[in-house]
Amino acid sequence: MKDTIIQELLDFIYESPTAFHVVEKASNELQEKGYIQLSEKKQWDIQGGGKYFVTRNDSALIAFRVPEKTLSEQKGFRLISSHTDSPCFKIKPNPEISIEKQYVVLNTEKYGGMIYSSWLDRPLSIAGRIMVLLPSGKIESRLIRFEDDMLLIPNLAIHMNRNINDGYVYNPQTDLLPLFSGNINEKNFTTLISEEGHITDKEKLLSMDMYVVNNQKGTMWGQNKEFISSPRLDDLQCVFSSLKGFLASDSLPMDFTSVYAIFDNEEVGSSSKQGADSDFLKSLITRVVEGQEGSQSDMYCQLAQSFMISSDNAHAVHPNHQEKADLTNRPYLNGGMVLKFNGNQKYTTDAYSEAVFRKLCEKSGLPIQTFCNRSDIAGGSTLGNISTTQVSIPTVDIGLPQLSMHSAFETAGTSDTNDFITLAKLFYSEQYLG
Repeated sequence: MKDTIIQELLDFIYESPTAFHVVEKASNELQEKGYIQLSEKKQWDIQGGGKYFVTRNDSALIAFRVPEKTLSEQKGFRLISSHTDSPCFKIKPNPEISIEKQYVVLNTEKYGGMIYSSWLDRPLSIAGRIMVLLPSGKIESRLIRFEDDMLLIPNLAIHMNRNINDGYVYNPQTDLLPLFSGNINEKNFTTLISEEGHITDKEKLLSMDMYVVNNQKGTMWGQNKEFISSPRLDDLQCVFSSLKGFLASDSLPMDFTSVYAIFDNEEVGSSSKQGADSDFLKSLITRVVEGQEGSQSDMYCQLAQSFMISSDNAHAVHPNHQEKADLTNRPYLNGGMVLKFNGNQKYTTDAYSEAVFRKLCEKSGLPIQTFCNRSDIAGGSTLGNISTTQVSIPTVDIGLPQLSMHSAFETAGTSDTNDFITLAKLFYSEQYLG
């Protein structure tokens, strides 16, 4: 069972090289389970017992199930949120740079806080979306994903950079541009994208959001296959696990609205129309309440009974740098889900939300670990504290333990994914949280 779930996870990640592909993948799974896609541009017909989802920018998605009860009988919203994006390189407009008429490199910029060195000397590829003008005058969005290895960022040889092992500082504009072609007479970048997007003579490529992505397939490894490594474990491991738990609770009775939310742009602050700092979640909750003939006061009553699990992977103790972990809060791979705490509200966990989460884990027999940053090391933040500025809901921040966060190839444990699926299923079915 564990190996099957892990293989599903690795396949999910491989088929989801960008946030756009993540949303397409999740949309397809939801539709297969009978979820109806809604449009923000149209009025919604919300029915008791209905299953729906809506996307924004093709890179964020919220799915929800409405109970077969009147609004006054309902007990708020149950949400699990995570994010679809991962650090990578974004390809700039007009990207081709000719080098002495012998090479072509692509002009890129970093997206998110990445470990630069992990991207060098490995085969890379290209993925994203394009906008195509159709003969009818309509603009159509199409996904692009090259299965073949298309790029590589070569290191400078140690003979020409003797300080490479002494703490070299990479310059994104000079050191990190990917090699694209060795013959400038070959097809240019735009032509290649047009062909991959199946653009006909009667259509026109208008624009694109294209990224350099790690195309390597994930793997299970270790003496007992206890580890997994893959691109984009942060945060597709949580995206995948919460989706599986959400769908596994699909037919269970409930007296609350179940919500599965995946936002874009967490790695760059969430302040976009499709990020956790947007009105996406707030407008959805408003429309769900209004669709059941509820008032603004009804919405506030529902929010006061709601609860959210913000899920974004957590740092495990590093085998070579144990000193970087907190003195008493030290999560390990395969040790269970991680409760995340921060006194400066980088994480939202408080005594109440911790108690609710612990109660759920105890009921399902799941282990819990805790994470805090060392007091002398600044940490990151996540989408939980950001989304609650838009919708005020008690929230717990959790994650699955991993190593090499923000590397091009990250590492986690094989058992923690299944723990989160089990927890998510219980969360979406437990009638009373406390």
